[in-house]
Amino acid sequence: MKRNRPKRIGIDARFYGTKAKGLGRYTQEIVDNIIKLDTVNEYRIFLRPENFLEFKCDGVRVKKILADVPWYSWREQLVMPRLLIKEKLSLVHFPHFNVPLIYGGEFVVTIHDLILTKFPTVRATTLSPALYWLKNLLYRLVIWSAAWRARKIIAVSEFTKRDIVKTLRVRPDKISVTYEGVANLAKNRDTLFDLSDDKTTLLRYNINRPFLLYVGNAYPHKNLERLFEVFSRLRHQFGDKLQLVLVGKEDYFYERLKQAAGERGLLTAAGESPVVWTGYVTDEELEILFKHALVYVFPSLYEGFGLPPLEAMAKGCPVASSNSSSLPEILGRAAVYFNPTDLADMVDKISSVIKDDRLRRDLRQRGYEQVKRFSWWECARATFEVYKNVFDL
Repeated sequence: MKRNRPKRIGIDARFYGTKAKGLGRYTQEIVDNIIKLDTVNEYRIFLRPENFLEFKCDGVRVKKILADVPWYSWREQLVMPRLLIKEKLSLVHFPHFNVPLIYGGEFVVTIHDLILTKFPTVRATTLSPALYWLKNLLYRLVIWSAAWRARKIIAVSEFTKRDIVKTLRVRPDKISVTYEGVANLAKNRDTLFDLSDDKTTLLRYNINRPFLLYVGNAYPHKNLERLFEVFSRLRHQFGDKLQLVLVGKEDYFYERLKQAAGERGLLTAAGESPVVWTGYVTDEELEILFKHALVYVFPSLYEGFGLPPLEAMAKGCPVASSNSSSLPEILGRAAVYFNPTDLADMVDKISSVIKDDRLRRDLRQRGYEQVKRFSWWECARATFEVYKNVFDL
């Protein structure tokens, strides 16, 4: 990117949020780091009313643009292109596949996974079957269009790159792999928060026994109903000495999961229940849960990257993970792996971590080393290289 010809780059940051997980965290870290890294070009950061004040900028080289446009909506398809065109942008970065079909400017897009092409099921939605299949068809159209029209595609793993090439028939040389980073969960904590008061936090959530931990949403591909069956078998093996703690924002999918837990007899009175549902927790509380968990269990059937187990490793939590999709690539030798469709294998591998103090210590140490491979600053640097590559073409 030539210094004497600054470009004006737009980033669709409607997902931006320091309290967000997944896509929100990715968007936040890319925006925050790239505007520090690139001191030459101009940036236009498109934000929703909910995060407009949260993002801070100098107002000269970097400007905020209000984009009160819901994700995955008709307004996204019709209004967002007008907002982008108005800013006379040289390039736009869409950090998710939802690129408006009628936008004709230059852009790069990050594709995190192709989950809806792999698990098209009405169990993954609150919509009626007819509306869901229409939505899924539109999803396929939007992501196919984005992949084919983009100047460059950013994939978050080699697995995702191969998936894009195979499924969307995109040339491999059009795709750059930029691994995500691992956030410091407590970096924004209130100075009045006493991180040493772990016991109070655990008791607040009725966690009073050694526990397995899962953090994330409850979509069907996360395989949590099978995890309940595994946990039931582990309780037969270890008695009532274990709890399973599920951390995730309460929604339709978690409510449905509670019904599945009840069918297996895993719901009892508060304070006695073997399964604990925390709902949303702060990053400070999450750090405490990682610190005290026996093992972080990640039974997912499909992941484009797999950030939660890395965040667990960063806080010294041993990880037992599915061996599917991108997870062995991302977690390396720092996890114990199981087949996520084989109950006996899941029970055997998770049990081995619970019983073996030496194995847990080894996993902690390997985890600390593994997370050093993943830096948000490096992710932003590699993303900026993609921008420069577009202008150099």
